[in-house]
Amino acid sequence: MAETTESIEQDGGHSDVFPPFDSTTFGSQLLWLAIAFGLLYYLMSRLALPRIASILEERNDRIADDLAEAEKLKQETDEALAAYEQALAEAKQNAHAIAQEARDKSKDEVEAARGKIEGELEAKLAEAESRITAVKADAMTEVDVIARDTAGALVDMLIGASGKADVSKAVDAVLAERKS
Repeated sequence: MAETTESIEQDGGHSDVFPPFDSTTFGSQLLWLAIAFGLLYYLMSRLALPRIASILEERNDRIADDLAEAEKLKQETDEALAAYEQALAEAKQNAHAIAQEARDKSKDEVEAARGKIEGELEAKLAEAESRITAVKADAMTEVDVIARDTAGALVDMLIGASGKADVSKAVDAVLAERKS
């Protein structure tokens, strides 16, 4: 045995074989491995894993609550959006009705003003036509006088003699011819 210990030991008291691979310590290594594994398993199962499980359960509950809240908010948003769209449609319809009413009212006002102006214009036109007719009638009554005076003046200038009776007969003949 002295020989084996001498061949294994080297400078500074170190052996040639890596300690975990030393076959003489396998039994104690396996024992300590089993004890450490058992202790670690016991600590994990009694302390760490329940805490992790409670954290995961709490997280799942929070996620479920958040999803329920999100669904509730989505539903409220959809309802608000539908109410907004309905209010917008009603406002458009009201605006259209108000605009149509304003158009109808202004059309009626324009028609009334137009009728009034047309009535005034027709009255003025009738008055003007009556004045024109009166002036025309006056002018026609004076045409024979003017024609006689003009023809008499021309005859006086051309012949130098006054023939008012002959001129008057000639103008009456021409006027009678025009009337028939």
